[in-house]
Amino acid sequence: MELSGKTFLITGGSSGLGAATAQTFARAGAAVLVADVNPIGAEVARALGDRAAFVATDVTDEAATRGAIDEAIARFGRLDGVVACAGIATAERAVGKDGPQPLAHFARVIGVNLIGTLNVVRLAAARMLERAVALGEDRGVIVCTASVAAFDGQIGQAAYAASKGGVAALVLPLAREFAQHQIRVVGIAPGIFDTPMLAGLPEAARESLGKQTPFPARLGAPAEYAALARHIVENQMLNGEVIRLDGAIRLAPR
Repeated sequence: MELSGKTFLITGGSSGLGAATAQTFARAGAAVLVADVNPIGAEVARALGDRAAFVATDVTDEAATRGAIDEAIARFGRLDGVVACAGIATAERAVGKDGPQPLAHFARVIGVNLIGTLNVVRLAAARMLERAVALGEDRGVIVCTASVAAFDGQIGQAAYAASKGGVAALVLPLAREFAQHQIRVVGIAPGIFDTPMLAGLPEAARESLGKQTPFPARLGAPAEYAALARHIVENQMLNGEVIRLDGAIRLAPR
């Protein structure tokens, strides 16, 4: 699939991986619908010109997510894919100093990262099915965002690791289900990236985290995630796989 002339819904598009993907796809000629709970996404879309728009969207809300998809199609005439970047993180032990982790905290992370991803994928795929395509042509491409925490979850990451492990586990069954409809599904599992999730840390801590990556010994750049997302769209043989984008890092227990 060539990006030029296509339309992509990008969740979590207000910052970090999602914003970088919106910028990369727009520069390649795609229309992008930035969907996020953070209203700064309107500025991201405005900077990209007429082929971009923003819709305030909570991915756990079916009506809001459906509305964002409808807006993408109404504004740009079609929907060719999704890059699902919306997510939250928490650092909390299952049993901490104050006792067991509140179940609501765990449920919220699962709700946004895992259930929210499936919510977006199922609603977007249903609309993609409405578009006729030639045999062998991509009807759509879906990129899901997992994490290396899905495989190397650290102490205090039970909720986050479980949510991202769930996302990783979704990729193959969805790719198999949608294959008959010529829709591909691929996951990206980033390592330690320079995103707003790390923005609150002191610079020394950020540097230390970056040095844990064997090579390159630095934090990943959101543009590198976006470049892989673009390659996934453009390389039709990529399907049903979760790709680690991590500089060979394997997270230590803590």
